[in-house]
Amino acid sequence: MAEEKKTNAAPAKAVTAVKKDDAKPGFFQRIAKWFREMRSELKKVIWPTPKALVKNSAVSLGMMLVSAVLLWGFDELAQLLVRALFTLLG
Repeated sequence: MAEEKKTNAAPAKAVTAVKKDDAKPGFFQRIAKWFREMRSELKKVIWPTPKALVKNSAVSLGMMLVSAVLLWGFDELAQLLVRALFTLLG
């Protein structure tokens, strides 16, 4: 006996064309829209407390200081090695 093939094809959905508005909003309307969107995004921001701000700033400044000291140390070491190389070869 022959078996029929079953297809799982979904029925085609009706596609409706979306009409695009060809008129571009004016310059001031675009600026006003930008400010409205910016204001709504700024309302979503979770601002740090003054205590957290001080703590985060101190950590950042500390890491910058450590990085600067390490960079200075590597620079001094490289300078010492180059000077030693020049005195040996030159």
